[in-house]
Amino acid sequence: MSEWKDICEMDKIVPGDCEMADLEDTEIVICNLEGDFYAIEDTCTHDGGYLTGGKVDCGEITCPRHSARFSVRNGHCLTPHAYDPITTYQVRVKDGMIQVMNQQKD
Repeated sequence: MSEWKDICEMDKIVPGDCEMADLEDTEIVICNLEGDFYAIEDTCTHDGGYLTGGKVDCGEITCPRHSARFSVRNGHCLTPHAYDPITTYQVRVKDGMIQVMNQQKD
């Protein structure tokens, strides 16, 4: 069943920063892009490595292993070595708490 899951207080992630979190059995990254929050799966589609620790700039996250870039907003792959998009999740802020829907975005 799809439902919203509390992740952390919104003040914990300042603009331009990202934070790894656990969404049930999936590791995700929550990014604050100029006050808007986005959630992506913490897995590069090139080789399955973590995206955590990758540089986030202009709405893109760069894989720290092989430099593939992905859009944080929609998961699209922007450069090789990866060719497939990353999984994204719906995010909302409710009563100061970042919440993520526990199913992939369509």
